Amino acid sequence: MSKQPASESGVRRGRPGYDQGQVLEIAVQVFIEQGYDATSVATLATRLGLSKSALYHHFESKEALLEVALDEALSGLEGALADAGEGSARDRLEHVLRGAVLVLVDRLAYVTLLLRVRGNSDVERAALERRRAFDREVTALVRAAQSEGSVRSDIAPPVATRLLFGMVNSIVEWYRPSGEEGAQELARDVLRVVFDGLGTR
Repeated sequence: MSKQPASESGVRRGRPGYDQGQVLEIAVQVFIEQGYDATSVATLATRLGLSKSALYHHFESKEALLEVALDEALSGLEGALADAGEGSARDRLEHVLRGAVLVLVDRLAYVTLLLRVRGNSDVERAALERRRAFDREVTALVRAAQSEGSVRSDIAPPVATRLLFGMVNSIVEWYRPSGEEGAQELARDVLRVVFDGLGTR
């Protein structure tokens, strides 16, 4: 039997041996490039070189793809909180911030997609609520660190949290894995900037 011709993108037509993770990775890239709302199942199938029925073999809907992708980002951030341990509030805050940077670098596309969610569907609204719950936990850590005197207390905890994650989240706009710094070095630099700014006077 002769081989099927490859498409211009190098993806062979028909049903290549994608696993679910590979389908998800490519779908997330398309969502980022075109916007989730503007991306149709037909567009995803074309990019993958799959029929729509073959795509549905991996995920039952476009919404299911989005839900899994957003969970990939959120579970990493929530894991950083869960692993913060029992040390001082400042130590736990440092752990969460370091973990957030490492998750962002490791799951860059997924976090990028998460940051572009606007709440236009039940899946998006649920993701936004998880983000808000994460922010509340971080705000509580900032407040506790202020109470113990390990970070400056002249910045309102919710404002401090927004400023911290404004900086961390901006990484998705400029960070390139092929650049000069790896994830650990980047996390180190973020912590230096943060705690030089939040240190007690």
